[in-house]
Amino acid sequence: MADPIDRATATEIVERLRVFAQPQRLAILTALLQGEQSVAAIDAATGIGQPALSQQLGELRRAELVAQRRDAKSVVYRLIDERTAAVVRIVVAAFGSNDPLEAGIRREDAPARRAHVGSAAMFAVVDRS
Repeated sequence: MADPIDRATATEIVERLRVFAQPQRLAILTALLQGEQSVAAIDAATGIGQPALSQQLGELRRAELVAQRRDAKSVVYRLIDERTAAVVRIVVAAFGSNDPLEAGIRREDAPARRAHVGSAAMFAVVDRS
């Protein structure tokens, strides 16, 4: 069993998790699990709308969860790293999705994971293909 973390570390982790705990930002992050997306593609996938989408993408950039690049006239976003993708998958798998494919979990791993839903810890399998 892991040792309890100190209050400062717990506060730091909770502040980081708050970025994920906003519906529009979580929707954007899940859309980016599919790979790089233009702002128009993210808008089409999430239905957030341009003003709110720009604001939330800015928050995600400041939190260093997404990166952007220019592609001709459009801006393309991606998740900053696999660690961020793993956190998004775990959050969706733990709290939101009954379909493991939606959370980026391989179907063949889903029955074993579902068998432990009531346990103290939940883990997602990250498909790196």
